[in-house]
Amino acid sequence: MLSCKGLPVLTLGIETSCDETAVALLENGREVLADVVLTQVDVHQRFGGVVPEIASRNHLQQLWPCLDTALHKAQKTLAEVGLFAVTAGPGLQGALLVGVLAAKTLARTFGRPCIGVNHLEGHLLAIALAEECPQPPFLSLVVSGGHTHMFAVQALGRYAKVASTRDDAAGEAFDKVARLLGLPYPGGVAIDLLAQKGNPQAFRFPRALPGKSLYDFSFSGLKTAVAHTLAKGGIPSGQGLWDLCASFQEAVADVLTKKCVAAAQQLGFGALALGGGVAANSRLRALAAERAAAAGLQLYLPKPSLCTDNAAMIALAGYEAHMRGERSPLALDARPTWHLEDSLGA
Repeated sequence: MLSCKGLPVLTLGIETSCDETAVALLENGREVLADVVLTQVDVHQRFGGVVPEIASRNHLQQLWPCLDTALHKAQKTLAEVGLFAVTAGPGLQGALLVGVLAAKTLARTFGRPCIGVNHLEGHLLAIALAEECPQPPFLSLVVSGGHTHMFAVQALGRYAKVASTRDDAAGEAFDKVARLLGLPYPGGVAIDLLAQKGNPQAFRFPRALPGKSLYDFSFSGLKTAVAHTLAKGGIPSGQGLWDLCASFQEAVADVLTKKCVAAAQQLGFGALALGGGVAANSRLRALAAERAAAAGLQLYLPKPSLCTDNAAMIALAGYEAHMRGERSPLALDARPTWHLEDSLGA
């Protein structure tokens, strides 16, 4: 169960899978004492996306200051930590290694256990840090810059993949379209802001794989459709740009919500949860709420700060794995292509 109370353990979580350096301290499995995130957005903006080598080097520079800030904010010491949890995958190889080696070193130094956490499980369980959270079984949509998946959450540690993207992830499509429009990275934030002023019906962009019995996603064709539109008429400005952003965003939100609501109904789930960076998108949240209510589904949305990469969700996933009796060996290594369904108990 996604219980509201846990055993008295202070968990330190570390997240370095991509371009966010994050450290969090979680007490008794649910109380977030500190959740510090140092972003690298400014570093990668001029490249229009994340450069893996630069991300790794910045994690090396930022991790220890981030750790010190989290400990100071929580008024705790490393000696008080009972469990170290770290993102072991999926993600960028070099970036993951920074966090994994740091967590293993701390765990060995203080004689504490260390748990390697799947990044997707962190996003999936982030909803448990909200005031209201679902109880298994439920359907979860994890949608971010690198991942777009639906999982059936049968129990903690038992996840079955229902669907995934066949090409671009939704967040990746946002970033690529933003780049076409000359908008800054990360594209999802920029497009969401402009779309709020636009007409989502102004451009007729395609919805890939529309069948209700097929839950998989595809966004590369949508990105191509935007590119063709720009090739014909150029990059619009003012209201035209707002309308294009709103129409593109509507196409993404329409497909995501339609498919996950249909999947929840057809598979017999009464609850639907969202997670991942794209789950912070304003139109996706509004449309999900509208369609879930119409279908009689209970919808659970984490607050935006828990949608983006953070260490609180990693600490939580590590704590729950520890409570299930899972342990990671000293040989724990980065797993950049780690599939959640490969996890223990899946």
